[in-house]
Amino acid sequence: MPTNRSTSSSNVSRFPAAVPAGGTSRQQLPVPAHALPHRTPRELLTLARHGLEEAAEIRTDGMRYATAHLAALRAAAAVLAARAVPAAPGRRSRVTSVWSLLVLVAPELTEWAAFFAAGASKRSAAEAGIPRVVSAREADDLMRAAEQFIAVVEVGLGLSYQPRLEGLAS
Repeated sequence: MPTNRSTSSSNVSRFPAAVPAGGTSRQQLPVPAHALPHRTPRELLTLARHGLEEAAEIRTDGMRYATAHLAALRAAAAVLAARAVPAAPGRRSRVTSVWSLLVLVAPELTEWAAFFAAGASKRSAAEAGIPRVVSAREADDLMRAAEQFIAVVEVGLGLSYQPRLEGLAS
């Protein structure tokens, strides 16, 4: 699991924009428009948090793993929604994974992207219903990693998370 360097008190500021090799200015890299989410970063992070809550209630290890992985994907999509810039019109590109795009727009999240990309095939197998593809420990570990990743993204985007207080009338 990647180290959580970006939440130290000295690094709690927003994610810096990606700078191309040899570049010195803060500049966003182009990403194809079809690869951009159609929700705001806050909406995606809310969906990610709800996904973690849902995963915590699932008893099947594979589906708990898949649901937690999906929550992490939504957090990565929030970074893309906040930082990616659409590519020039008419310019076509191949389909790219969210984790590959995340590295382009937020290189400081490269370790997280590699970690979650490595679990994508297990998620697919679990979603397909293949039995015993994920152990209970792997599912629990991925849930904790997804929770940490979502927190890193929230801090990096300046969107703090406020847990719901149970038992209070709204």
